[in-house]
Amino acid sequence: MSVKGYMIDVQGTLIDDATRRPIPGSVEALERLRADGTPFVLVTNNTKHESAAFADYLGSLGFRFAKGQYLDPLMVLEKTVPPSRVAAYGSQAFVEVLEKRGYTLDFEAPEAVLVAIKPDFTNDEYARMIELVLGGAKLVGMHETSTYVKQGRRYPGVGAILKMVSFATGHGYEVVGKPSLPFYAEALRLLEAQGVSEGFEAVEIVSDDLIGDLAGAKALGMRTALVLSGKVSSLSEVPETKCAIADRVANDIGVLFGVRARRSA
Repeated sequence: MSVKGYMIDVQGTLIDDATRRPIPGSVEALERLRADGTPFVLVTNNTKHESAAFADYLGSLGFRFAKGQYLDPLMVLEKTVPPSRVAAYGSQAFVEVLEKRGYTLDFEAPEAVLVAIKPDFTNDEYARMIELVLGGAKLVGMHETSTYVKQGRRYPGVGAILKMVSFATGHGYEVVGKPSLPFYAEALRLLEAQGVSEGFEAVEIVSDDLIGDLAGAKALGMRTALVLSGKVSSLSEVPETKCAIADRVANDIGVLFGVRARRSA
């Protein structure tokens, strides 16, 4: 079946992890889809800013998209964890967003341990997560990224942390954003509103996260495109057993869609 619509990652795919600016060719790639009338939805792991604010920021960078072409974990969080007592681990901005949404911070007897990303997790925090999960709290990740890039180095992502705590406790976990089925199902609903009617098999997802995004998408029947502009910079970094996850590989999204970055004036 031919591709009828696209799910497009943001961090590492459209914007650079370090500079937070557009990756060359990314604005033009989105414009190509818009010009062709091709359905697409941006699927980002944003948890540090209110959804509307982050969507506006992407717009300020030159990315043009409609309200129904953007999705992040905060937009579907309440389906997995309604406002309640949570032990929230992540950046201060993430914690503040949760509090604005009616969640109560509780590191003694929370209903859920909610994990997002931040650059400086400590062993004490990991130990507390383990204790709380053993005490009955539900373990939930805002997404399941494989790695987190900071200043050119790669650190364990939320997915790696979830697996560590799960292994330590013997308890499972849930994921709000990518690559959970509910998140991808909501993204598919947004594509269906744009005219895609053939299900996941008619969708291609573009991302820099082979394990955290593409593996789960491929299991649902989506086509997968890996860009080497973020977490993975060379196929030599990918274990041979994982290479088949990506149906296509390109240096960046501009190359993937055959467009060139505009030259600065």
